Amino acid sequence: MKKFLGKLILKLIGWKIVLEGDVDNLNRCILVVAPHTSNSEYILGNLAYWALGKPLKIIIKDAHTKAWYGFIVKALGGIGIDRSQKNDLVNFVADEFKKDDFSLVITPEGTRSWVPKWRKGFYHMALAAKVPIVVAAGDFKHKEIHLGYKISVEDLETRTFEDIMQEMENYYKKITPKYPEKWNPKIY
Repeated sequence: MKKFLGKLILKLIGWKIVLEGDVDNLNRCILVVAPHTSNSEYILGNLAYWALGKPLKIIIKDAHTKAWYGFIVKALGGIGIDRSQKNDLVNFVADEFKKDDFSLVITPEGTRSWVPKWRKGFYHMALAAKVPIVVAAGDFKHKEIHLGYKISVEDLETRTFEDIMQEMENYYKKITPKYPEKWNPKIY
C-alpha cells in the first residue's frame, strides 16, 4: 500500500525520483540528506522510499515518539533520542544496524538554517556500523528526488575525511534547495 501511495502522491505533486546508482544501495546505509532548508525534504524523501519499497528510519527528539501522535512518528521510522542526556549516538546507530537493514536519514547541517559547516557524526556512524554513505537530495528547481549515489565502506576506510567531504560538496553543486539563502554550499 505504501508503495502505491508513494508513487501516486509523487506523481500528483509533480516530483520524480532520480536513481543515481543501484536501488539496492538504499537497503542498508547512512542516508545523508542535504540541503536541509525545509521539512518538506523529509516528506518527499519518505514518499520516495515508500515508492521504492525501502525501509527508512530517522533519529528524532524522543518528545515526538512519546507524544500522543508518537505511534505515527514510529510508524514513519522515527527513533526517539533523549537530547537532554549525553548519548553515544555513533554506537547506538551501529547497534541498530546489527538488528535490521534500513536507511538512516541524517541531515548533517543539523538545522534548517544556514550553518558554516556540517557535523561529522554521519561519517563516524557509517564507519562504526560498517555501512556505506548514500547521498540524497531534493532538487526544488527540477522537482527531483536524487537517491542512490554511494560512497562505499571501502572508500570510507581508505580515503581521507576531507576527500570524501569534497566529493559530497561537488555532488551537491547541481542541487537547488527550497530556500537557497539557508544553504551553505561549503560543507566542511
